[in-house]
Amino acid sequence: MSKPNYSGTFHLVSIDNMDAYLEALDINFALRKIVCLLKPTKQITHDTATGAMTIRTLTTFKNFNMDFTIGKEFTEDLGPVDGRTCQTTVDWDGDNLVCVQRGEKEGRGWTHWLEGNMLHLEMRVQGVVAKQVFKKAD
Repeated sequence: MSKPNYSGTFHLVSIDNMDAYLEALDINFALRKIVCLLKPTKQITHDTATGAMTIRTLTTFKNFNMDFTIGKEFTEDLGPVDGRTCQTTVDWDGDNLVCVQRGEKEGRGWTHWLEGNMLHLEMRVQGVVAKQVFKKAD
């Protein structure tokens, strides 16, 4: 059975518990407040044949690019986020994309899944969970 194609542009429609998540990453108070006001857009390019994927998170403050191949570990530079690097693997769990980020922070990672034209993102670190929901652009 084939996996879903995550390609598309998605705009943020809701966010939950982001401040607590950023605090668990040791992000300072002022930067947390700025980040919580941002309305990111995600641009995803997904080659279903090779598993190559690019996730671009675009904001008026900072942009973050993540290039990887599903199922292959890589060194991720999280400098734009929290100044850390980690060993990252993104793999399938059913139709969900699950990311495990091994490094300084325990239990760090995220899960993406699609429901119709909605892209869901659950971010985890040290038992704290934040959620974002994005709507696919027409």
